[in-house]
Amino acid sequence: MTALGFLYPGHFAEDDYPRIEQLLGSDVRLDLVHTDIGEDAHRVDALRETGSPERLAAGLQELRLSGAEAVVWACTSGSFVHGWEGAHEQVRGLALAAGMPASSTSFAFVHAIREIEVRRVAVGATYPDDIAQLFADFLRAGGAEVTAVRGSGTTVTAAEAGAWGERELFALARAADSPDAEALLLPDTALHTVAHIPALEKELGKPVLTANQVTAWEGLRLADRRVNAPELGALFTREPVVQV
Repeated sequence: MTALGFLYPGHFAEDDYPRIEQLLGSDVRLDLVHTDIGEDAHRVDALRETGSPERLAAGLQELRLSGAEAVVWACTSGSFVHGWEGAHEQVRGLALAAGMPASSTSFAFVHAIREIEVRRVAVGATYPDDIAQLFADFLRAGGAEVTAVRGSGTTVTAAEAGAWGERELFALARAADSPDAEALLLPDTALHTVAHIPALEKELGKPVLTANQVTAWEGLRLADRRVNAPELGALFTREPVVQV
C-alpha cells in the first residue's frame, strides 16, 4: 500500500481525489486534510497567507497519523505566488515540519511537463490576469516556454471556480489553447477536472495537465511509484509502469 498525504485548502473540488484514488487502483491511498483558506481571494497577499507555514502545519499531525509517505501542498496559487525561490522555501519548510518528502502543485506542474517531454505550454487559469502571469513566470523559471496565457480577466474566487461545470471548463480550455502549444495547463485545484481529462485531450489533440491530476501524480513521484491509469490522461501513461 502506498499512502500519500495532501493538504487541500478549503472545500471546493476535493471530490476529484476519491475519483483519482479509484482510477489508480487498490494499493494507492490518497489522504486529504483540509487547511484553512483564510480569505477566498486571488490576490497576492491573500494567497501568500493561504500558504503560510502556520496554516500548513495545522494539518500535518492528522497526515502523520494516516501513515502518509509523502505530502503535497495541493494548491497552485498558494505556492507559485511566493516565486520560484519562495516556493522552494515553502516546500522545504513543509518537509521539515512533516518529517517526510514534500512538494506543491506548482512544482507538480513543472515536473509533469518534464515527464511528458514537452516544452511549449498554454495556460488556462481562473485567476485574474496578473496572477495568471505569475504562474506563467513560475513555469518559465522551471524551464517551460509559455506560448499563451488565458486568465479570467476578473477575480474568480475558489468557490466560484468550484461551482464550474463541464461547459465552463471546456470553454476555458478552448479559449486558452494555442496551436503551437504542446500541452494545455489548467492550474486551479478548485476546478473539477479529473472526470473530463480524456475528453479534453481528445478534443484538443494534446496532453492536458490539471491541478488535482498533477498533484496526485506528484505524490506518487515522491513515493517513487508509477501507475498506468490512462483515464487520468497522458501523464499517467508513461513507462515504466505498475499495472493496476
